[in-house]
Amino acid sequence: MKEEIIIAGFGGQGVLSMGKILAYSGLMEGKEVTWMPAYGPEQRGGTANVTVIVSDERISSPILSKYDTAIILNQPSLAKFESKIKPGGVLIYDGYGIINPPTRTDIKIYRIDAMDEANERKMAKTFNMIVLGGLLKIRPIVSIESVVKALRKTLPERHHHLIPMNEEAIKIGMEIIKEI
Repeated sequence: MKEEIIIAGFGGQGVLSMGKILAYSGLMEGKEVTWMPAYGPEQRGGTANVTVIVSDERISSPILSKYDTAIILNQPSLAKFESKIKPGGVLIYDGYGIINPPTRTDIKIYRIDAMDEANERKMAKTFNMIVLGGLLKIRPIVSIESVVKALRKTLPERHHHLIPMNEEAIKIGMEIIKEI
């Protein structure tokens, strides 16, 4: 198993955190992982992306030009990364941030209305975990149990009371993701 993923959106959407939690989860399962963030000086509000590779084998390079899976959370990221998904790959996008939806026909496209769901449930801070839940439904590369352990490892202790809400958000994401 080897999954090469790009997660891209605006700074402040939890893009880098989502990638870090995915990487930690893979580590806890004994997998090889890389986590390579990229963002400008305007981290909040500017564009941000992170490349995550989770593999059963050693990873030769963290630098990729094509991806198995892309999680896209805004229009500029869709314009930049839609063409970089391998044929037969997966694109997951949040409907809130996309005006012109993806157009490729050689990949599987999934929509997850995570922002709307997070706002509706008054769980705005769990937006990225809803998206992560959608990914894990489509590509179960790590277990929810490992993600919860990774949250304990990456969240400051003062935020550990939010872990059950994040776990609920993952399950919500698994329920609401839809193939287009």
